[in-house]
Amino acid sequence: MPLTVHQFPCLSDNYGFLIRDEATGKTATVDTPDAAAILAELKTLGWGLDLILNTHWHADHAGGNAEIKAATGATIVGPGEVTRIAPLDRQVGQGDVVELGETRFAVLETGGHTLGHISYFDAADHVAFVGDTLFALGCGRLFEGTAEQMWTSLQKLAALPDDTRVYCAHEYTASNARFALSVDDGPALKARADAVFAARERGEPTVPTTIALEKATNPFLRAPALAGRVGKAGAPDFEAFGAVRAAKDGFKG
Repeated sequence: MPLTVHQFPCLSDNYGFLIRDEATGKTATVDTPDAAAILAELKTLGWGLDLILNTHWHADHAGGNAEIKAATGATIVGPGEVTRIAPLDRQVGQGDVVELGETRFAVLETGGHTLGHISYFDAADHVAFVGDTLFALGCGRLFEGTAEQMWTSLQKLAALPDDTRVYCAHEYTASNARFALSVDDGPALKARADAVFAARERGEPTVPTTIALEKATNPFLRAPALAGRVGKAGAPDFEAFGAVRAAKDGFKG
């Protein structure tokens, strides 16, 4: 039976994700950006909570751990770095599997935004929760890791099946699209950017995305093809990526 994903906005630009294994009714929250909002959504849905699945240690991802665990008794799963700010019951990393009822999530190390960042991939349903590693038309800032580490992480995600639904943690897509248009004038990107701007005007989310769509239009996944645009023609792929990331960091559009 499939995995149900209930997505809702919280904080200024985060998304919360409550997920339910329909075969067993087991439920989880992916990260804990806003404890009050998550608990309210659970009450509205009539769901309990079995697991908290953290992607990384930042407060808008793990800051609600203690409050939600106290209210629900959920088991907290995540990378070891989460203990910098919040409790953790089970530490996981690359190669581990997290079970939510009959749904099995493979843990992928996707460091770069933070050193220990992880993602969760459900191979049966082709669903990935990627935190702040990959965004629709973007990627996370390199707060702790290197360009080479983040490029490796992005390639790991790009290798997932093309139809994988990618749930990233923030609604940054319109801003990402404006930057993307500054380094890529391809028709596929232009068409996607127009659709993104129209969706946001209507107040519609642009998450989830898909691996295929990101490979076709995301400038961070397309960095080698854009290397000449950022002064890195002929450079290793990760250096081209680093240049695109640096350009985004300084972008004012």
